[in-house]
Amino acid sequence: MGEATLSELLGIWVEGWASTRHYPVGDVDAFKAVQLLDKSGDWEVFAANPSDDEFARLAAFVKDSAPRLLTVLTDDHAAYRSLAEKHGLAVLAADQELMIMDFEGKDVEEPWLNDDELKLTTDLEDHSATVTVGTVDGTLAARGHVAVTQGYAVFDRIVTEPNFRRRGLGSFVMRALTAAVSEHDLEQGLLIASTDGQHLYHHLGWSDISGVLMLANPGTTKGGSLSD
Repeated sequence: MGEATLSELLGIWVEGWASTRHYPVGDVDAFKAVQLLDKSGDWEVFAANPSDDEFARLAAFVKDSAPRLLTVLTDDHAAYRSLAEKHGLAVLAADQELMIMDFEGKDVEEPWLNDDELKLTTDLEDHSATVTVGTVDGTLAARGHVAVTQGYAVFDRIVTEPNFRRRGLGSFVMRALTAAVSEHDLEQGLLIASTDGQHLYHHLGWSDISGVLMLANPGTTKGGSLSD
């Protein structure tokens, strides 16, 4: 099997991301859309480097309802900012990145939590896992989610609470999630990272694939992060 295209990787990421959040997935023309049930309740549609005509149709879909979002994977932000302005959309966020990591040769054993104050809990489903790290009295320290989709591990919502940062818990959660789905013999992982997250993931061996440009109807200020 050849190397996946950006559009294929985006489709895999959307499927996994929606799975971890229990979002319905639909189609707008040839593009995937996700219903943001816990946020606006409306749709966010995703495309990788759409043509001008495709962008126009996607923009029309977004314009039909104020809360709708259009997320474009591209490294040519200038071109799509111009198209957005032409079709009456505004930039909501432009600082995230789709990233990938090859698991070959990586340690996939469950990591050891070297802190007597904290405990690891792993909840497994058929094709997903949730990891939480908390204190013995129940205070949440860190958490994360992963879904297995088409041979990829899609990671989502890797969060360390403010009082527990700079203790290596972000790296620990990523290793614990990878170990939790290791029985699926996955070769690669995908995630979309914020600016802060990108520093951690680069350190862990992840590579950039594409920039992420989120577009919305003018006046929209919420929903600009795909990792919250």
